[in-house]
Amino acid sequence: MIPLPKPVSSAVSGGFAQPQITWSRVAYGRRCEVKQNQQVVGTLQKPSFWSTNYLADSTGGHWLFRRAGFLCSGAEILDAATEQPIAQFKSDWGNGGTLTFSDGQTFLVKSSGWWRPVWMVTESGRPVVQVRIREMTVELDASAAANDGRVSLLILFTLYRMLQAEEDAASAVLVAAIS
Repeated sequence: MIPLPKPVSSAVSGGFAQPQITWSRVAYGRRCEVKQNQQVVGTLQKPSFWSTNYLADSTGGHWLFRRAGFLCSGAEILDAATEQPIAQFKSDWGNGGTLTFSDGQTFLVKSSGWWRPVWMVTESGRPVVQVRIREMTVELDASAAANDGRVSLLILFTLYRMLQAEEDAASAVLVAAIS
């Protein structure tokens, strides 16, 4: 896989760059691919139907995302090879939460809009990444200070949170139908 090229984040002098990155679901929805210029730059994959973990890959690294916290509402990001913790996500009751890396860098991840069509990652109130569900695009803030490896991880983690929210909603519908 290739890294996210610099021109995406330096294409404009402020605000979000035009959508140049897309994402799609493959393998019956168990795998997401992030593409730039039709080349895969990252993948997110559920190893099996029954697993709650996801594997994420890009040139920035290889990670394992898994549920954690009270009622499994949060998540952990681990290095896939060593299983060393990289970041913790603590969910707020509502539509978002805080992602804190082991180096102290913190991001807010939240969704907005009708049926959560936009997921946004911000740092200190500044937008870094937007994932648009309906358009299947990813937008990066042109002035984001995060390094390319961290940006790749943020994109993949945002897709993970989106999939996690969909799974939770599907489970809630199933429980309501049975009751």
